[in-house]
Amino acid sequence: MKIIENNKDYYDQSIDEIKLLRYVKTNCDDCDKKNIIRMIDYFYHKEHLFIVTELLKDNLYDFYKFNRDQEESLYFTLNRLQKVTKQILEALDYMHSLNLIHCDLKPENILMKSYSNCQVKVIDLGSSCFIHDHLSSYVQSRSYRAPEVILGCKYDFKVDIWSLGCIVAELYTGYVLFQNESVVGLLARILGIVGPIPEHMAQEGKLVSSYFTNEGILFQEGGGVDMHSQNVSESTKKRHRKKMEKEGATFDLLLPKITNLKSRLKDVDDDQFINFVTKMLEIDPEKRMSAKEALAHPWITESKYPEDN
Repeated sequence: MKIIENNKDYYDQSIDEIKLLRYVKTNCDDCDKKNIIRMIDYFYHKEHLFIVTELLKDNLYDFYKFNRDQEESLYFTLNRLQKVTKQILEALDYMHSLNLIHCDLKPENILMKSYSNCQVKVIDLGSSCFIHDHLSSYVQSRSYRAPEVILGCKYDFKVDIWSLGCIVAELYTGYVLFQNESVVGLLARILGIVGPIPEHMAQEGKLVSSYFTNEGILFQEGGGVDMHSQNVSESTKKRHRKKMEKEGATFDLLLPKITNLKSRLKDVDDDQFINFVTKMLEIDPEKRMSAKEALAHPWITESKYPEDN
């Protein structure tokens, strides 16, 4: 059971989730095949809201952390990771066919249904929205937030695919792909691993000026850290320092540490897998795969791995 305390913000979000779970169930002959959590009932008790769902097991974050810390063999081999990824894509493809964006896909929102059969289900539709709704500029947990959302561009179903790309990389390596302590830090990691930002997104994004100078350099206000070690021209530093000091602010200029996705995936020797993750983590959503396209990718349809015991 999911228990929602008598708090207006939580309550309103949970009512929306109930409506969406009912909508998903109404449009599906067999929800088990769509890999989305099945709601059984809901009720009120002492002014709190209770949502009753099918019984599932650990979320992927807790499970992979326990597996890596406590067990000798890793659960998420490429074979199992392929199975899990396909199931999540099937859930997303179905949601997207209903014009729904999940908007908060992360390891905590995917639960194990069966360890032995490697089955999962997507949960928590509380942040989900229809594509034609007035879309919020604050969606997705930060480490899984798509670049178009961060920059204040228009976004659609493809934000879920970005999140899934982050999840797949994390399950394989055991580490958050874009580790960060702030939105600017997140952008620096993204640019360093899969960047740069396409020009049309830099022009469109309503929040670009909050993170980039006119020269396209990332900056962060309030740091006050000495920038002499940064590989930025002195004229650029001086110009922006004057501007920021005039406004009574301190700032850091940030240069992303350049690496690549293959090295972040521990130099895995599997071109299909690397290509699959790369296409999910295209910064430009116009070039990023859809859920349907991802389901047809050779890593899903052709790659064969030994079955795990």
